Amino acid sequence: MEPLTTSYPLKYSVPKTRVFVVFLSMLLCTTILCLLQLRFFKPKIKDFYSFEVKDSRGRIISLEKYRGKATLVVNVASYCQYTDKNYIALQELHREFGPSHFTVLAFPCNQFGESEPGSSQEIESFAKGNYGVTFPVFHKIKILGSEADPAFKFLIDSSKKEPRWNFWKYLVSPEGKVVKFWRPEEPIESIKPEVISLIRQIIMKKREDL
Repeated sequence: MEPLTTSYPLKYSVPKTRVFVVFLSMLLCTTILCLLQLRFFKPKIKDFYSFEVKDSRGRIISLEKYRGKATLVVNVASYCQYTDKNYIALQELHREFGPSHFTVLAFPCNQFGESEPGSSQEIESFAKGNYGVTFPVFHKIKILGSEADPAFKFLIDSSKKEPRWNFWKYLVSPEGKVVKFWRPEEPIESIKPEVISLIRQIIMKKREDL
């Protein structure tokens, strides 16, 4: 008499296989969706005016308020060999062409020779008291390294030119794109033609829109 043998069905092997196949399918679909998103839905490239910064009192300010103007963005310092010459020239430039179509935007920074040691409000008072500046002086920032302010980092990345000292100047178009940059030793007269060109474009566009 042959021994009785009982074979049991593999109850769990088929469901486990199905779960594994479903998991792989979901993983594949997720990967494809991510690749499609990177390919077709790239994040919108920011312009300078899409950033937010802080004023001298630490309040959040949107740079959007300057859209439509030409702006000259400068990293300033109170105790530098270029301080007197540049603050005087910047105020003259702002007075001559601003504030309707042009403005200077000053960002204090203490990363070059520790020549801007004061607080943001002290820096603003210094600039207004000694040079009568009427353009905005913002909160003290860092412009180099991992803690660099995003708005200023945008200027550096766009121009491919990183400041090596105080009073580097970046001219930004009404659309928020970097047009040109100048080093601190370059005369303000070299900036005027570029500012005038942008202002003319702004005025012509406004006339066309009428």
